[in-house]
Amino acid sequence: MKKSSMFQVILLVAFGAFAIAGVLIFSFAIGGGNSNAIGSIKVWGTLNQTAFSTVIRQASDQNAQLSGVSYEQRDPAAYEADLTNALASGQGPDLFLMREDYAIKDAEKVTVIPPSALTAAQFSNTFLDAARPFLTENGAIAVPMLVDPLVLYWNKDLLASAGFAEPPKYWDEFFRIAQRISVKDDAGNIKKSGVGFGEYANVDNAKDILAALILQAGGSITDEDSAGHLVSAILPRVGGTSQSTVSALRFYTEFADPSKNDYSWNRSLPRSQQAFAAGDAGLYVGYASEEAVIARSNPNLNFAAAALPQVRSASASISTAHVYALAAPKNGKHVNSAITAAFLLASSANSHALSVALGVPSARRDVVNAVANAPDSAAQGNDVLFARMAIIARSWLDPDPEKTGDLFRAMIENTTSGAMLVTEAVQRADQQMSQILGI
Repeated sequence: MKKSSMFQVILLVAFGAFAIAGVLIFSFAIGGGNSNAIGSIKVWGTLNQTAFSTVIRQASDQNAQLSGVSYEQRDPAAYEADLTNALASGQGPDLFLMREDYAIKDAEKVTVIPPSALTAAQFSNTFLDAARPFLTENGAIAVPMLVDPLVLYWNKDLLASAGFAEPPKYWDEFFRIAQRISVKDDAGNIKKSGVGFGEYANVDNAKDILAALILQAGGSITDEDSAGHLVSAILPRVGGTSQSTVSALRFYTEFADPSKNDYSWNRSLPRSQQAFAAGDAGLYVGYASEEAVIARSNPNLNFAAAALPQVRSASASISTAHVYALAAPKNGKHVNSAITAAFLLASSANSHALSVALGVPSARRDVVNAVANAPDSAAQGNDVLFARMAIIARSWLDPDPEKTGDLFRAMIENTTSGAMLVTEAVQRADQQMSQILGI
């Protein structure tokens, strides 16, 4: 955890009233507010064990109801499979962290919190817009905890050497940066890259970057029809074809086209985060949670975080994010106690403490608003930047992260390989999305 600071003190004072009011509203709403103990509640997740456990221990010092709550960090690569098997055998956790892109796929595994306990208005007024995938017409399927937004990381030395004193604010600035920073040998091999864009296999967060570009261009990926059914929106069903996905895909893949002046990436290079951490790439788009990873990888790297670039002509700023929420399994042994624990952990004070411990914003509006608008003298690190990116973050309803990941990969690689024109790759992706949705 970060050391205590005046910034944290200011925030905790501001959150005091919200913490008390929020816990009372949520706990009494589900009938657990008068109990002195919740009992033993086991939580599974993929986030840092030390940070999560420390916050739970500190929270239990203030509220004995949480004294029986424990957290277990699981391997992200095996998390979904392990969770599914554990729940099927009756040996699963009482609460588990669900990410927003799994909200549809895992919805059948959880207990829905009915509107009588948490109305749609309460949910929307309490949690950021990026958490909306957890809200269904039947109620909330999980209690949002954290928002991990996409941001831009930039190598100060590489950009300075090319004449850039600031990071780009708009995507069209990437062209000139790529041209000036990218270095190739006599054989045309890339030695230094302006930006790791254009491919899928070795570009970390490729799917999420392209999704952000589509949303910023005014497009959608999935949408609900008049009957409430999820449909593909890569190419809208009504009103002709949209250029949003086409323009986003064309921009993204240009940096992997050897015929372009801004060619700066190909499949033979290391992963984009690795290249950036090694000082071999000028720009990297990654999550707020990656800041610490990059710093540990190369303590001598002179880099900083900045806001995710935007489309210059757009009327509003948009980012995307991963959102983590606590869900109670449908067939859990202690469902009511588990949901009570989730609401207690999602209080303003506990949510803020977890945010500080993990270095990513809270999912609560009151907490994030206080951070985003904190006095400059009280700000610490990138707290304010990350909070502001969380506020403008948006999510889309992903029917199956693995299958749509394959869809995005095919859309990108069909373009970069020359197998299809950009428009054809987008049309194929739209068809594939409809197949995933069973349309």
